[in-house]
Amino acid sequence: MNKKRSILSNHAFYLLIAIILGFLAGAIMLLAVGVSPITAYGKLLESVFSRPKFIVWSMNYATPLILTGLAVAFSFKMGVFNIGAEGQFVVGSMAACAVGVLVDVPAVLHVPLCILAAISAGAAWALIVAYLKIKRGINEVLSFIMFNWIAFYLSNFMVNLKVMHKVNNREATKNVLDSARIFFPENVRDILGCSSANYGFILAIILAVIIWFILKKTTLGYTICAVGYNINAAKYCGIHTNRITLTAIGISGGLAGLGGAVQLLGMTGRLSKFAGQEGFGFQGITVALIGASNPIGCIFSGLFYGAMKYGGSKLSLIDVPTEIVDIIMGMIILLIGVSYTLKSDFLKRVIKKEAE
Repeated sequence: MNKKRSILSNHAFYLLIAIILGFLAGAIMLLAVGVSPITAYGKLLESVFSRPKFIVWSMNYATPLILTGLAVAFSFKMGVFNIGAEGQFVVGSMAACAVGVLVDVPAVLHVPLCILAAISAGAAWALIVAYLKIKRGINEVLSFIMFNWIAFYLSNFMVNLKVMHKVNNREATKNVLDSARIFFPENVRDILGCSSANYGFILAIILAVIIWFILKKTTLGYTICAVGYNINAAKYCGIHTNRITLTAIGISGGLAGLGGAVQLLGMTGRLSKFAGQEGFGFQGITVALIGASNPIGCIFSGLFYGAMKYGGSKLSLIDVPTEIVDIIMGMIILLIGVSYTLKSDFLKRVIKKEAE
């Protein structure tokens, strides 16, 4: 019975069921539009695993998702829903772009400057919301949503600035200088077969380990989790909850801002005018939920989502709707949400049987 309880209390068990059912739901949708699920899923797997360069591209797609997933997961630990990771991601990319275009220094200084600017911008953007929550009692979810839109329009405004926009192209900024790029050496990229292979994924892994260490092995991590479990009990124990809230939300915003910098410096190389929100921050929520708000779990869930996004982009080659990926991921998240209720119900039944 203890083994059964262990299985039923394990997040991985429910995650596996959610993924299987998500793909089954996707198969039903594919059949409904007259497409063979075997053909579609075969193409999805082939597009990710058939060549080394496809795996590298999937890792590139996963990198910003891991970082925004870490941002959301970190705030979850403190009981704050950082739905503003999208806006923090955008201002981070804006800051990295401004430094990458306007500052001309050697690469050894340029890349750290761009990254520091992005982290600072993301943290500052999040801290405004944290201040409004602490000092004015304004609900952080509402503030984060509004700040997402402010960042969205600020980015479009920045693209149109004369000092930033590309000559004869008001839809995008100038490319950041080569010294600001985070690409692997050219010979390594040639071997991998990916022109955009960069250090971003390595940086994301390092940060995931650092965040795990902070949460599990430090006093700061303990106090953040304590506030997340019960803020009133934390206050009673003498924890300065306002200071912890500011610290945690600032770190969360900095991680999301870094995601924007990595995407810009490693992939796009410039800002383009938005027609709609890109969704990296919102997808980070999915990554955090699949990873159970565990920093190490965010690595694997980010890789899964990144592979789905990259592989899904190739489905149009066989006339399969690329939206099927969104359907699958949406079903997985829905089922994970339901699983928390089911987990509690199943465990109660097991405990009741043990008591009998």
